[in-house]
Amino acid sequence: MNLNIAVRNAQVYRILADALLYPRYNWLENLTDLNRIFEECDLSKIDNHYHQWDLDSLQSEYSRVFGLTGSLCYETEYGLPHEFRQAQELSDLNGFYQAFGFKAGGKVRERPDHIAVELEFMYLLALKEADAIVNGTQTQVEICVDAQKTFLQAHLGSWIGLFSQAVNLNNGSLAHPDEVNGQIALTFEDGLYSNVVASATAFVNHHARKLGVSLETVKLSEIQATPLGPELSCGECPKA
Repeated sequence: MNLNIAVRNAQVYRILADALLYPRYNWLENLTDLNRIFEECDLSKIDNHYHQWDLDSLQSEYSRVFGLTGSLCYETEYGLPHEFRQAQELSDLNGFYQAFGFKAGGKVRERPDHIAVELEFMYLLALKEADAIVNGTQTQVEICVDAQKTFLQAHLGSWIGLFSQAVNLNNGSLAHPDEVNGQIALTFEDGLYSNVVASATAFVNHHARKLGVSLETVKLSEIQATPLGPELSCGECPKA
């Protein structure tokens, strides 16, 4: 049991959750605290020059990176064995949330599998762990820690690496063919949200290792699109 580490983890997950929702306030005000914790964990820091950005700049960059992709930020959009699995995964997420009194609400609501919602749930679990260390029992602490382990392995930790790869790919731009010997290629911009997602991925992996959880590394190119059901498939079409 370590109160300081539980509080630190809660702080990181809270800031990252805010950072990966459409900005309603300038979360970069917390960048100094976030980088201090990353340094303590021996993780790469987010470039401090972003600290100068205002809210308008943040919103513009968020829309550029995430606004046109639709499915980029959702766990169940990264390939499932069949179309019914999405409902099962969402139900499993809601089961976790309900068990710990977590409700995603407010005027603007996200699906339970949105990256920010899952990060905020980890914030709640770490906060409950800290409270149990101070005011609860050893059993309550263990319940919170076990929940973090299970949630990282079953959900957040299983796809945040794919999310990071997708953000990098989506953040690319087509290079001029003449610059690459006539071949179309991608060049990548090392932008704020690429930094944030890379840092979030590194922290989740760091936390998982500290908890003794092994996370599988999967390449985005290995993900298969979720098969459509018969009623939505073109397989029966004579032309197909």
